Amino acid sequence: MAWEEWERAKSAVRARHEAGMQLNKSAPGSGGAGGDLVVNQDDLGAVGHEAFVLHGELRKRADIAGKGADGSGSGSTMQASEVLASHNLRLGREMALTVEVWSSQVKHVLQACAHISNHLDYSKKLHAQEDVRIADEIRGRTGPPPVSALNDYFT
Repeated sequence: MAWEEWERAKSAVRARHEAGMQLNKSAPGSGGAGGDLVVNQDDLGAVGHEAFVLHGELRKRADIAGKGADGSGSGSTMQASEVLASHNLRLGREMALTVEVWSSQVKHVLQACAHISNHLDYSKKLHAQEDVRIADEIRGRTGPPPVSALNDYFT
């Protein structure tokens, strides 16, 4: 291979590499944190709080089965479905089914909101306790921790 061919081959490889995509770092000036995921306690707290607020609002506003409940606990929509069904109208059964499906879906969303809120609260507390434990353990040592101690943090 002649010297010029070698230089052309190197230039072609360099050109292909520059045109490619690199995923191991954020673009300069993009506001990234050097490729590391950073979540602050305040961020987790805000998400948990929003999930808690959404849970409360959804619970108050999405309960179509209990709105206008009578003495027996039947909501106005279910009362209407019973009246329609008593007149042999299929709409009554369909309305009752709609309330049943809606209520089921609302319960699932409420459970998800509660799970998010509770999990984030738990995670914040757990990680704060873990940080304190690690700091205490490292402070108690003289010199750097042995490699075997570092392996415990990678499990």
